[in-house]
Amino acid sequence: MIRATLLAASVLALTTPAAAEDFVIVNATLAKGDGSEPIQQGVVIVDDNKVIYAGPQSGAGSFDTATVYDVAGGWVTPGLVATLTQLGLSDVGGVSESNDTRARGSRFGAALDVTPAINPSSEHITVHRAAGITRAATDTVPSAGIFGGQGAIIDLGADGDAVTTPRAFQLVSLGETGARISGGSRVASFVDLANALHEADAYAKGKWDGADAVLPRADAEALGPVLNGSQKLYVGVERASDIRAVLGLKASYPELDLVLLGASEGWLVASEIAVSGVPVIADGLDDLPAAFEELAATQSNIGRMVKAGVQVAINAAAMENPRNLNQYAGNLVALAKVPGASGLSWGEALATITSVPAEISGLKGRAGVLAPGALADVVVWDNDPLELGSVPTMVFIEGVRQPLDSHQTRLRDRYKDLDETTLPEAYDW
Repeated sequence: MIRATLLAASVLALTTPAAAEDFVIVNATLAKGDGSEPIQQGVVIVDDNKVIYAGPQSGAGSFDTATVYDVAGGWVTPGLVATLTQLGLSDVGGVSESNDTRARGSRFGAALDVTPAINPSSEHITVHRAAGITRAATDTVPSAGIFGGQGAIIDLGADGDAVTTPRAFQLVSLGETGARISGGSRVASFVDLANALHEADAYAKGKWDGADAVLPRADAEALGPVLNGSQKLYVGVERASDIRAVLGLKASYPELDLVLLGASEGWLVASEIAVSGVPVIADGLDDLPAAFEELAATQSNIGRMVKAGVQVAINAAAMENPRNLNQYAGNLVALAKVPGASGLSWGEALATITSVPAEISGLKGRAGVLAPGALADVVVWDNDPLELGSVPTMVFIEGVRQPLDSHQTRLRDRYKDLDETTLPEAYDW
């Protein structure tokens, strides 16, 4: 009976969300995430799940709250925003039954919607939450066709409601990946995309003929929001000529809300991207070409695009672990000190993993920044967050303090002491 009671209490604790709290953080090295440089003696005030003040102590005024965190000069930032990821879609990558990141056998592409498949209890979510990531864009990988489907913006909170924005964007792969999927040539992949947009347009206008259509009806319907600009279209391309071709789509479909994904050769056409106003989710540090479409890859790609006026976020999908986002951003700061290279300032680098991806994800002013009205996604770090080895000591999502443990930390703690006398008896339950 005692064990049953304890088990019931444990289940209740796991299913009952923690309550948000009003709190103040003082004596912080405060980075607001908006591209500005850190503020010494910073203060963050949170009330009713929102930030109501973030700035120097001199402007904070008086505050009346029961919870004050004095971080003694520790670093405080907004929660990191990871885009693009497959967080929540797999548990063990090599076990197909637990991996929903690809739909190789599906007849659908654009109609795929990740929302019902996202698992808030995935260990990948707990591990990345402990790394300071509070929001992420997640989607399936194009496999059966060039469309990956409709991705969602999620939060990494320890509760059962992960989805912030369902069907937030549509993903399509062009370049070498799209060519391979379409039959071996870019010619085929661009025809696939052009036909898909044409059939979706016909469907939206009531002129779609299912008997002659290439797309399933569900795919044609799903692309309607892309055509009218209410759903973003993330386009995976690397080569400069492919980037130009994608930017040219607006001539036929002016309402498209395009986002370039990858863009290893973006620096070659940076001025054209800047004029178009299309943002880029770029690979963090492509120092050598990994494919023929990346022959002009350079570590200075992001720095040069930002200098040209392009809005750039770091692509989490290009790294093995999205939790390394802050390391990649820190590398761009170091690159600014290399003669002849183009990096970013500290504030600009932090923005590539906070406010810029949040804005691209449709959360401008709500996430990725510490400013009045923003969601209280706040991270306290033990050191400069863009330095290798720095880790969060506290993470808040919408004002709720999050647990930082995971299956990894529990295994570490259990086996770091090999004295078995304190371990529970095996199979006792």
